[in-house]
Amino acid sequence: MGAHRHPVAGDEEPGRQHRAHCSTRCRGVHQRHRDGSACVAGSDGHRHQRRRLRADRSHPHRGRRLTSSDHTDREGRVAPAARPSRVAPAVSTGAAAAAPWLFVVLWSTGFVVARYGTKDAGPLTFLAIRLAIAALVLGGIAAATGSERPTRRQAVAAGVSGLGMHAVYLGGVFLAISWGMPSGIGALIAGLHPVITAVAARGLLHERLRRVQWAGVALGFAGVIVVVVDRLLAKSVGLTLGALLAAGLSVLGMSAGTLVQRRHGNSTPLLWGTATQYLVSSVALGLAATLHADEGFTPTARSLFALAWAVVVLSIAAVLIMLWLLQREAAAKVSSLFFLTPALSAIEGAILFGEQLGPLALIGLAIALAGVALTLRPAR
Repeated sequence: MGAHRHPVAGDEEPGRQHRAHCSTRCRGVHQRHRDGSACVAGSDGHRHQRRRLRADRSHPHRGRRLTSSDHTDREGRVAPAARPSRVAPAVSTGAAAAAPWLFVVLWSTGFVVARYGTKDAGPLTFLAIRLAIAALVLGGIAAATGSERPTRRQAVAAGVSGLGMHAVYLGGVFLAISWGMPSGIGALIAGLHPVITAVAARGLLHERLRRVQWAGVALGFAGVIVVVVDRLLAKSVGLTLGALLAAGLSVLGMSAGTLVQRRHGNSTPLLWGTATQYLVSSVALGLAATLHADEGFTPTARSLFALAWAVVVLSIAAVLIMLWLLQREAAAKVSSLFFLTPALSAIEGAILFGEQLGPLALIGLAIALAGVALTLRPAR
């Protein structure tokens, strides 16, 4: 006959601990739902809520994963006060689609500005003043709007990319044009930048283009060649070795700056990052102007208009669009837009400066347009 075993007080301890745990847990949930919502203990309640939301196809947040911090009513629906607001995208689809083409039009005017601006000012001095003003404007806007500031690493990356994209690129273009290179030819040489960037991005950034996009790069380059032939046949080229070297250096600077921006600048705050680029580039160009014995800036109506256009339209509007595109798209895709600037600059030069524009230039523009359209074509 086995001995009868009386319950021991310690035997009930696990049960009391479990009940105490459940009570504490439920009180915590009640505290989170002190607006009157029912306490949902354990995962069963969450599964019940999710089932009700999935069943209600008209519910605005159907299928969203719920957490214990969600406020619910007695029927398991998310209370209106707790529902996350639907934040509209920062840029609409139409604006995002129009941004690349707007950038092309604005950017192409830079070669015209270079010709205007260098008539009454030294090229490097003009650029140093332009970028200093742009840095102050963007820095003021960023400070007034409470824009996020870049980290030290982001600021260094912005400075390095800015040296390539602004100091070397713009400095080379302005020097080449001031030494006699027509604005259209300067744009044509700059049109080589997308090819260099596309090849380098594949090796350095491991960015892959689809076959149709590589076909677009090839078409864009072919369009540039066609426009070059048109300009050569028009005998509008008065080039020197120095101008060619400066233009070639500008292409390398732009490609290098674009790759650095794409690799390290995607998370950099746009306003402060761009202001940092301009500040570093302005200092570098100011030093270069001193060493180059650059001419000063003569304030005339023409030079002031060119400076205002360069600051507002090019350094602020166009560059912000380009940097925004680089944060969203591959470097090769954004760089392909530069295929269009030679033909547009040639058209603007023909209108404003009487530079001849033959039928081949229009054909080249059409080919370059087709190439850019293929490069920007989204995957299906």
